[in-house]
Amino acid sequence: MLPNYVLLDLETTGATPLRDRITEIALIRYENRVEVARWRTLVNPGTKIPAYIQQLTGITNEMVDQAPTFRQVAAELLTFLDGAVLCAHNVRFDHGFLKNEFRSMGINLRLKVLCTVKLSRRLYPQHRSHSLDALIDRHGLVCTARHRAMGDVEMMAAFLDSAAAQLGWDRVALAAHDLLQAPPSLPSWIEAELIEQLPETPGVYLFFGESSLPLYIGKSINIRQRVLAHFSSDHAASKEMRISREIRHIEWIETAGAFGALLLESRLIKERQPIHNRRLRRQKELYSWRIADSAESRPVVTLAQGDDIRPETLGELFGVFRSRRQALEALRLIADRHRLCPQVLGLESGTGACFAHQLKRCDGVCAGKQAKAIHYLKFRQAMLSHRLKVWPYSGRIGIQERNALNDKSVIHIFEHWVHLGTVDSESDLEEMIFAKSEPVFDLDTYRLLVKELGTPGVKIIRFPQTG
Repeated sequence: MLPNYVLLDLETTGATPLRDRITEIALIRYENRVEVARWRTLVNPGTKIPAYIQQLTGITNEMVDQAPTFRQVAAELLTFLDGAVLCAHNVRFDHGFLKNEFRSMGINLRLKVLCTVKLSRRLYPQHRSHSLDALIDRHGLVCTARHRAMGDVEMMAAFLDSAAAQLGWDRVALAAHDLLQAPPSLPSWIEAELIEQLPETPGVYLFFGESSLPLYIGKSINIRQRVLAHFSSDHAASKEMRISREIRHIEWIETAGAFGALLLESRLIKERQPIHNRRLRRQKELYSWRIADSAESRPVVTLAQGDDIRPETLGELFGVFRSRRQALEALRLIADRHRLCPQVLGLESGTGACFAHQLKRCDGVCAGKQAKAIHYLKFRQAMLSHRLKVWPYSGRIGIQERNALNDKSVIHIFEHWVHLGTVDSESDLEEMIFAKSEPVFDLDTYRLLVKELGTPGVKIIRFPQTG
């Protein structure tokens, strides 16, 4: 298929190269399509393996306790990789872990890589799934050690043999060659020196055209990799192609982690209003529903908007919508689904039995056939899943992010779901903790923070209440 290539698979403690570590390495090296070496080793990750990973891979903490560290096997691994193309199923995963491990040793790993997922997609475009399990099933392969490194390497080798038997080695080799020969088609103004400067760490990147207004702002856990992907000849969408053609200047800002990159991207898009970003642009108005305290109220729910949506009272609101029309459509859907009265909800005017009751879509509170209290409780129950979250802390909190790769350590400060700022020094932290502020609700920040607080392992710092 290729002059020299290595089929490789890693088992790890998790899915994030910046945080997780390698527990097993296996590879088979080929030269001129002939297997010349086979190697595998357990690796002591220097941290505990989560229980669900132990169950998935069968690799336990006891098994790696006496295993060599990555640093101890690195030199031997490099001899197998020397002069070869690194092939793996979802190669970005394995390559990312290897690069981070070698970088911690001061080694900048440079390899040509080939993804067998993309190779399968190129050879068998009629199929939707190209996961390793899908290939095993489709090609009738027999795997006795799935989710162990050598077992998965052997399945990649068996897939290549099967594809060659079905399609011929020439076609497999041509597809591999095309994938390797499809580097990012960089515009002429981009110099190799600029590409080398792009960091392989989390952060935000900004694309500019002829003006000072950004064309596009994006984020990634690997700025260099993501920026280069924009110039790929295999664009996933015409939008990416248009952006790549218009770019004349690139800037970037490194962050301490993925969460910081998300926060910074959201803020910069709202501040700079880039042409090709639509999803996170500033919203002129937001809307939410507020339920009346009494079943006797008519209507029993009112629409809050703008300044009425205050961060400290989010627990009293239900749903957040980008427009009045969107809010009304959502309420109508809830009314239809739960047989609620549109008149009582304020969706229709009039007295007496509503039209929905005549169609048997309302249980008849408007016609005196259902108690107002019952209708009110039924409505509140229907709205529960849309209720915004009450701030679960007594005051301000900080979320800490650290990144050994770029030596960044920051704390993101929040109060009532609002991002007050990010600090990287003790003096700034003390000032931010006690600074007076008038928090303004931002839907994107709210959603990002809700998700982050639900992520295992998040480092949360609770600060004293401010007066």
